[in-house]
Amino acid sequence: MASVSALRMLSAPCHTARLRLARSSTLIISPTSSSASYLLSHNNYNRPAIDGMRYLSTIPPRVGRRVVHQLMTQAPYLTAAEQPASGSGTKFVYNIAASYVGKGRPFNPSTHVFHFNPYHRVSKPGKKAKSARPESGQDAFFVSRVGNRPGEVALGVADGVGGWMDSGVDPADFSHALCDYMAAAAYENDKQPTKIASAAANAPAAPAGGEGNISGNAPLTARSLMQKGYEAVCHDPTIKAGGSTAVVGMLDESGTMEVANLGDSGFVLLRLNGVHTASEPQTHAFNTPFQLSVVPPSMLLRAATFGGGLLIDQPRDADVTRHKLKHGDVVVFGSDGLWDNLFNQEILRLVSSTMQKLGAWKGTDAGVQVAEDLTPFTKLDSDDKPIFTLQSFIATHIVSAAKSASMNAKLDGPFAKEVKKYYPQDAWHGGKEDDICVVVVLVSEEPADMATPKPRL
Repeated sequence: MASVSALRMLSAPCHTARLRLARSSTLIISPTSSSASYLLSHNNYNRPAIDGMRYLSTIPPRVGRRVVHQLMTQAPYLTAAEQPASGSGTKFVYNIAASYVGKGRPFNPSTHVFHFNPYHRVSKPGKKAKSARPESGQDAFFVSRVGNRPGEVALGVADGVGGWMDSGVDPADFSHALCDYMAAAAYENDKQPTKIASAAANAPAAPAGGEGNISGNAPLTARSLMQKGYEAVCHDPTIKAGGSTAVVGMLDESGTMEVANLGDSGFVLLRLNGVHTASEPQTHAFNTPFQLSVVPPSMLLRAATFGGGLLIDQPRDADVTRHKLKHGDVVVFGSDGLWDNLFNQEILRLVSSTMQKLGAWKGTDAGVQVAEDLTPFTKLDSDDKPIFTLQSFIATHIVSAAKSASMNAKLDGPFAKEVKKYYPQDAWHGGKEDDICVVVVLVSEEPADMATPKPRL
């Protein structure tokens, strides 16, 4: 049993605070001490491993032939050195798909997938029944255009903190509500188009301990979008308690991506068969990520009376990074169900294998090249037939591999290595079963005058 002292006490908006709850752990508030102890409970499942690397070869022949015919299109290729510099004559297009699977549930790549269309409407929060949620367990995600600008996209992944189940709270309510509110805030944003990088550079500095101006005329940023979603959850009378980590991305037509990451969800940016950059998890202690939370007053009073660590993480605590994207980049956002089971290099191998098998990347003596036109690989079907795109292939391929690794009791993954780092005597081996959620962005640079498809509302 590991003991972790309380780190800090802060005031929270909406009269809320955060209990430090470790995912897959039990929180014990001691009446005689201000410390909180964590008892890790884990199980090693002796289940046959599923080879995620064979995923593409297991597509039904009828489907596979059509997909390969659609995607294996010969196209000119460009190396990184040959790619033209971005300018007023080009625009960036983001081809996005998501895939997911709940803990303990079988993965079906044909149904556990989401295809983003910037012209689809975003439902108002509170209108969606629980039964309409994707089968992602306590993980949630969203993808939305920003305002009336289909070229600007907001997306994110939230992972509900499982420790709240010990208090009779469904962690999925918080994470799904957070994503619904962030999607609505992005979709309903009516500010004028603003380049993320220049907006951040020209914005006034936030006061110490404050969030800065996130309303009024301030442009929407990844952190302010997280703040809007969190405040909406705090004021939602149906959310009595709960917590979640969150990673939020904002992408504009200039090829700039801004990411705000709070907790141990995160992202990795892959470029030409290499890991270009990746987020670092934010944790207070082992298996104790930063998290947004709503804590009921009764729990606050009990902790104040009998002792216990109360930590408050806010959107202002999120790590914010900005990146200039390039044609052919692949960005993978995911919950910790992904990062606990696959290393970044394993994700790179999966993506590189898929990109090269289908022809979007091509290995040559001069290095990896990118197809000049990615449209044949990424376009959505115009009819009601099932949609098969390169981005959805990548998303389902990654989730399949992560699901396989999570059930493998022999091959140690990232989580097992972290356990050994902090607790060398612990007997944990294999993967870590959890909900898994992945959002994949395939970046394409196209001529600015390319015709824009008609809205499909």
